[in-house]
Amino acid sequence: MANIDDFYVFSGNSNPDLVRKICNYLNVQPGDVKITTFSDGEIQIEINDNVRLRDIYVVQSTCAPVNKNLVELLLMIDAIKRSSARRITAVIPYYGYARQDKKVAPRVPISAKLVADLITTAGAHRLITMDLHAGQIQGFFDIPVDNLFAAPVIIDYIRKKFTGDLVIVSPDAGGVERARAFAKRFDAGLAIVDKRREAPNKAKAMALIGDVADKVVIILDDMVDTAGTLTEAAAAIMEKGAREVYACCAHPVLSGPAIERIERSPLKSVIVTDTIPLKPEATASNKFKVLTIANLIGEAIIRSHQGDSVTSLFV
Repeated sequence: MANIDDFYVFSGNSNPDLVRKICNYLNVQPGDVKITTFSDGEIQIEINDNVRLRDIYVVQSTCAPVNKNLVELLLMIDAIKRSSARRITAVIPYYGYARQDKKVAPRVPISAKLVADLITTAGAHRLITMDLHAGQIQGFFDIPVDNLFAAPVIIDYIRKKFTGDLVIVSPDAGGVERARAFAKRFDAGLAIVDKRREAPNKAKAMALIGDVADKVVIILDDMVDTAGTLTEAAAAIMEKGAREVYACCAHPVLSGPAIERIERSPLKSVIVTDTIPLKPEATASNKFKVLTIANLIGEAIIRSHQGDSVTSLFV
């Protein structure tokens, strides 16, 4: 399909399994990079392939450990830039710091913008990412950004798995547009959970707007972090007489007590993608279903390399 003489795909340590799947789709081998850590925690990068005048794709999710993975990404981009690559594309399936996209209080940083500046300064010419928490983050970059969506993969799974009366639920007001788009695809009902956030990573579901009685309900969100919002929403939905409740989230951050909360919740299953590798405790649970977005990212890489439209993947 693609020729290794045309471009290289390099992987950081954040999600090597995803990179292997992407490379299988592209019919190439991952680029040869050596990543070592000194005893004081400093990271050293060595690129062992000749990348001069080549198109390079560096795949790295900035998931936990966020800062380590981010620095790995920046150092890889810098090493490749100094090796005279023609074009460097940072492929970040999960963009960390995306929730810090505005000033919510005096004297706080806009961290998503700072990370964008760091990636650009390191030497990236283009960014490919997936399901940004806030679409306006694309405007934080002075380089082209392709924001992919896991929707085609999730929609295909829902079509095969679920039949009958469906209701798509947004767990907060910010996700209504996404939930409405899904509901339209399935000719399903739409509901919204009215959520009041008391502190960072702490949320309380207060009310449900919409009819879920005797329906199969799918809660749709871009990520599941501590799962407080998700499990509170699931409890509120079941209290209103839903038959079953599921969740679909692109990014399985699953920090803190998330997995324990999901295990205790009325959620039948949580459908996620492999933008972030699933934690061992989640892998051992029967409540998680992982869908791969490797082919989607692989196709985006091919189209980016050949100068074809990436947007047409989602039309």
